[in-house]
Amino acid sequence: MSETEQTAPVPKPWIEAIHAYVPGKAKASDGRALVKLSANENPLGCGAAAAEALAKPRTPARYPDPGAVGLREAIGALHGIDAARIVCGTGSDELLNLAAQAYAGPGDEVLFSRHTFSVYDIAARRCGAQPVEAPDSDYGADVDALRAAVTERTRVVYLANPNNPTGSNLPHSEVARLLDGLPADVLFVLDQAYAEYTDAASAEAGLALASERQNVLVTRTFSKIYGLAGERIGWATGAPDLVANLNRIRGPFNVTTSGQAAAVAALGDHGFVRRSAEHNAQERARFVDAIGALGNYGLRALPSEANFTMVLFEGAVSAEAAHDALAEAGYAVRHFPGGDLSHALRITIGSAKQMGEIAATLRELVERDQ
Repeated sequence: MSETEQTAPVPKPWIEAIHAYVPGKAKASDGRALVKLSANENPLGCGAAAAEALAKPRTPARYPDPGAVGLREAIGALHGIDAARIVCGTGSDELLNLAAQAYAGPGDEVLFSRHTFSVYDIAARRCGAQPVEAPDSDYGADVDALRAAVTERTRVVYLANPNNPTGSNLPHSEVARLLDGLPADVLFVLDQAYAEYTDAASAEAGLALASERQNVLVTRTFSKIYGLAGERIGWATGAPDLVANLNRIRGPFNVTTSGQAAAVAALGDHGFVRRSAEHNAQERARFVDAIGALGNYGLRALPSEANFTMVLFEGAVSAEAAHDALAEAGYAVRHFPGGDLSHALRITIGSAKQMGEIAATLRELVERDQ
């Protein structure tokens, strides 16, 4: 065997460039279980209707409905969308990845804003495309910067609205302005994972773009406000050709039987969705006020319309020190070490008691270290 011969399979260079997704932690460095406020899960759990659907006995030897017909019809009925224009996925993550896979490849560019969902970078690289970051505006998407970053090689543009991990949210007029600045052959993916926490009219206006334009794909998830993160259910809507192309390459039987049943039940549980949104708005506002009272110590909560708040540590106390103090107090929150957000913590909105204890822990920390 010559020295140049490979002795094992070699991945494509763009695969080697991927930094694997890092999920929110639930344990401290010493192995202690922590209250998990690091993954933007619903602190109220899931609704009674979804829980009841999950509890019903099923036949695990049978494959699920491959087209998730009942679920797509239920989604369509709720949002006024033709079920044929809906595709379901293993969480919205699968659909976000499929969008890049279907429309981009080596030599192409996939565009998104700085400080946004890390899956977009992964989605670009896994199909061999070049990820491109546009400058942000105070940790949120900048429409003018995104439009200026479009080139003849741009094939897909992602926009998380509200944005993860910063919580910022563009008004619909700005979303439409971004879309109007894109060439017709560029796919615009509007990621609405946190839409149910925002103004309903604006969120629905985003869905309307998918029915009006040929190059818009809108994604949503059951992992957040519906409290079904463990079942991995997402959906997307767009023009028939977009949906057909995603169906060509999605995983067969990609949404479980129990997941489909729970999601259908969850869609009808409007009271649970309303309670979840109200709880989030109330506790988020209370927590933001508590952080605002610590502004003299260099703490700042970014404006958020999601079920989390990003807190910046711009004073004597570092985000790493705050992360460790919160872990000592029993809480797991999201830190982003080694990057442009190393001075920030993303904190999921939990119960009133939990948010009060987190605010008290941070106050004690900054007052002690002043």
